[in-house]
Amino acid sequence: MKKRYAIVIEHGPEGCSAYSPDLPGCVAAAESEDELRRLMAEAIEFHIEGLRQDGLPVPEPTSTVDYVHVAA
Repeated sequence: MKKRYAIVIEHGPEGCSAYSPDLPGCVAAAESEDELRRLMAEAIEFHIEGLRQDGLPVPEPTSTVDYVHVAA
Protein backbone atom coordinates (compact mmCIF):
# COMPACT_ATOMS: atom_id res chain seq x y z
CA MET A 1 0.00 0.00 0.00
CA LYS A 2 1.43 3.38 -1.00
CA LYS A 3 1.21 6.40 1.27
CA ARG A 4 1.91 10.02 0.41
CA TYR A 5 4.11 11.85 2.94
CA ALA A 6 4.68 15.60 2.75
CA ILE A 7 8.29 16.77 2.61
CA VAL A 8 9.70 20.23 3.23
CA ILE A 9 12.55 21.21 0.91
CA GLU A 10 15.02 23.88 1.94
CA HIS A 11 17.66 25.37 -0.36
CA GLY A 12 21.11 26.41 0.76
CA PRO A 13 24.26 27.74 -0.89
CA GLU A 14 25.61 24.28 -1.71
CA GLY A 15 22.49 22.22 -2.30
CA CYS A 16 19.22 21.38 -0.65
CA SER A 17 17.82 19.29 2.16
CA ALA A 18 14.43 17.91 3.11
CA TYR A 19 12.52 16.48 6.02
CA SER A 20 9.10 14.98 6.56
CA PRO A 21 7.00 16.56 9.35
CA ASP A 22 5.19 13.26 9.89
CA LEU A 23 8.41 11.26 10.35
CA PRO A 24 10.66 13.04 12.87
CA GLY A 25 14.33 12.39 12.19
CA CYS A 26 13.81 11.40 8.57
CA VAL A 27 16.00 13.72 6.47
CA ALA A 28 18.05 13.81 3.28
CA ALA A 29 20.40 16.22 1.54
CA ALA A 30 21.63 16.51 -2.03
CA GLU A 31 23.08 18.88 -4.61
CA SER A 32 19.91 18.97 -6.75
CA GLU A 33 16.17 18.79 -6.09
CA ASP A 34 15.77 15.77 -8.37
CA GLU A 35 18.42 13.86 -6.44
CA LEU A 36 16.93 15.06 -3.16
CA ARG A 37 13.46 13.78 -4.02
CA ARG A 38 14.88 10.36 -4.89
CA LEU A 39 16.97 10.22 -1.71
CA MET A 40 14.06 11.39 0.43
CA ALA A 41 11.80 8.65 -0.95
CA GLU A 42 14.50 6.11 -0.07
CA ALA A 43 14.95 7.67 3.38
CA ILE A 44 11.21 7.48 4.10
CA GLU A 45 11.05 3.82 3.06
CA PHE A 46 14.12 3.03 5.20
CA HIS A 47 12.69 4.97 8.16
CA ILE A 48 9.36 3.12 7.98
CA GLU A 49 11.16 -0.22 7.68
CA GLY A 50 13.15 0.61 10.81
CA LEU A 51 10.03 1.55 12.75
CA ARG A 52 8.40 -1.75 11.79
CA GLN A 53 11.49 -3.77 12.73
CA ASP A 54 11.52 -2.07 16.12
CA GLY A 55 7.82 -2.83 16.63
CA LEU A 56 6.93 0.85 16.64
CA PRO A 57 3.84 2.34 15.01
CA VAL A 58 4.23 3.94 11.58
CA PRO A 59 2.77 7.45 11.70
CA GLU A 60 0.03 8.13 9.20
CA PRO A 61 0.72 10.98 6.81
CA THR A 62 -1.31 13.89 8.12
CA SER A 63 0.70 16.98 7.15
CA THR A 64 -0.27 19.00 4.13
CA VAL A 65 1.49 21.84 2.40
CA ASP A 66 0.22 24.95 0.71
CA TYR A 67 1.36 28.43 -0.20
CA VAL A 68 -0.02 31.84 0.64
CA HIS A 69 0.53 34.97 -1.40
CA VAL A 70 1.59 38.12 0.42
CA ALA A 71 2.68 41.57 -0.65
CA ALA A 72 6.46 41.70 -0.71
